Amino acid sequence: MKKQFLGWTAAALLFPFFAAGANDKHDAFLKAEKKARYGNYEDMKKVTGELDHPLKPYVEKAYWQRNPSLQHQTEIENYLNVYQNTPLEWPVRKAWLEYLNKQNKKAAYIRNYRETSNNELTCPYLSFQLDLGAPENAIMNQVSDLWVVGKSQPKECDSLFSQWKKKGYQTPDRVWQRVTLAAEGGTSSLLPYLKTLLPEHEQYLADLYLKVRKDPSASAGLYRYKKKSAKEGQIALYGVRRLVWRDKELALRAWEKIEKMFSYTDEQKADVYYNFALSLASSGHKEARFWLNKVPKDRQTSKLMQWQLANMLELQDWSGIVAFFTGKENLTLGQQYWLAYSLNQRGEVERARQIWQTVAKERDYYGFLASARLGIPVSLNNKELNISDKLKLEVANAPGFKRARALYELDRFTAARREWNYLTDTSTKEEKLAASMLAADLDWYDSTIYTLAQIKEWDYVDLRFPFAFRNLFENYSNRSHIDVAWSIAISRRESSFAPDARSHANAHGLMQLLPSTAKYMNKSTVSRSVLYQPRTNIRLGSEYLKYLKKKNHGNEILATASYNAGYHRIKRWLPEQAMPAELWIELIPFTETRNYVKNVFAYRQVYHTRLGRDGNVLAPILDMKMGG
Repeated sequence: MKKQFLGWTAAALLFPFFAAGANDKHDAFLKAEKKARYGNYEDMKKVTGELDHPLKPYVEKAYWQRNPSLQHQTEIENYLNVYQNTPLEWPVRKAWLEYLNKQNKKAAYIRNYRETSNNELTCPYLSFQLDLGAPENAIMNQVSDLWVVGKSQPKECDSLFSQWKKKGYQTPDRVWQRVTLAAEGGTSSLLPYLKTLLPEHEQYLADLYLKVRKDPSASAGLYRYKKKSAKEGQIALYGVRRLVWRDKELALRAWEKIEKMFSYTDEQKADVYYNFALSLASSGHKEARFWLNKVPKDRQTSKLMQWQLANMLELQDWSGIVAFFTGKENLTLGQQYWLAYSLNQRGEVERARQIWQTVAKERDYYGFLASARLGIPVSLNNKELNISDKLKLEVANAPGFKRARALYELDRFTAARREWNYLTDTSTKEEKLAASMLAADLDWYDSTIYTLAQIKEWDYVDLRFPFAFRNLFENYSNRSHIDVAWSIAISRRESSFAPDARSHANAHGLMQLLPSTAKYMNKSTVSRSVLYQPRTNIRLGSEYLKYLKKKNHGNEILATASYNAGYHRIKRWLPEQAMPAELWIELIPFTETRNYVKNVFAYRQVYHTRLGRDGNVLAPILDMKMGG
């Protein structure tokens, strides 16, 4: 049963609006909002005057967004001032600014403008300032920043850019900067236009950049660099850094010649060394170690050090690992764990044990592995959160909290999270902790998890690892014959228990299922809205875990990796010769999948322990082999 942070009586005191009749009040709000959205000014004033609801300003927002008017300028500007910086502000402010622009109300536009990334609003703001006598140089420098980007800007900026160009601010250097930005990660379709702005003798460079952007192997054609200029060298450098991810052998041969052809700074060379080292190491290339050693010490990022470690682990170079990490400060837990592992392999058992004892104190994948190595209980380092009733009452009665709660109850999750983020962004740390506790009691699992992570409060384990939807997870885990700690850990990692979560890959719901996966498991199409229902999502997600476990012959490590990266990809990653499972996990070539497996098993251990079970779920990994 879910731990209750507030009893029923306390909850009623903290949330008097919601203690009774909430549905009726929500119905009244929805009717008022609809009336304001589609009615006239008198309708809006009437329904807001009669409404007693935390979302009353959303009724006003619905009207002002659709009906900006100079007749009601004072009311609109008062609204914007009252709700400045809240999620209510920008939808109204944007509509108001667009209206003022159409009405050519320059002074009012400038007064109401606020800094934004929306250049459709920024460009009129700068134009109006010029029209009203602002210092030209100050405005034009801002226009330069708008123009020198790797993408097209909105048509609202055209007249401003025209003035900027006439004043002589479109210099060859600025054109080249924009060419570079468009070519190296920007909108490459912009290059034919930018080519026309270059001096005639340099226009071929835009064509060359475009060719290398589309096909990095073109950078290996040395005959293309006719003038051996610095700009040609820049293009060659860009191309070879991309080429090494597509054709490593060609990139290695090309760089050997390109490095001699152009004069590069030490910093530019270091960029190449870093890219080559990362690409070669992540694919297990035989020259990876050479390039890893060429990277200057000040460029040794955690990502690169991970691949340095992986390269030595693959070679089982225990002495190399000991030499590389001994004496280094601020080693990660993983680096400490593998340093101890390497020492143990060399027979330095006691020294290894001392390091593992330190690592085992942490609530972490490596901490749990170290505990298994030592045969000692895992440490969750759990803390109880104690917040005064007075502070909880203050937070619960904050307008932002009330609005967030009402929006959650209306299933307007995106708007609710915007209100929640505003609330926590404008709160003290103690207020954030109080809000986290209140959110936990209301089952806003993702809000609690996100907020505690935001303030780096990692040790409130009960709050960070809640038994969300416990009955559903237990029911469908039992039906699928899988461990409930495993399935709930997957959901914790995938969505932080947000039922409406959606990924960039178009995965949906608590267990982040693709529609194609859901269809396969359900044997019929499952709509997106149904995938957002916890019961359906957990049922299909649990069945999918069962399926992957069976496909991987009962191996839950491979099943977990398959859940993230796909079964067929995991099969390709298995070595021909058997290796220890913990070593295979560390050598998973996709960083996302490697971290995913570690996190899921760490979360699984947390839930395993929180369920009152003994033992270390990572212990079997120590005796397991992969591949072969």
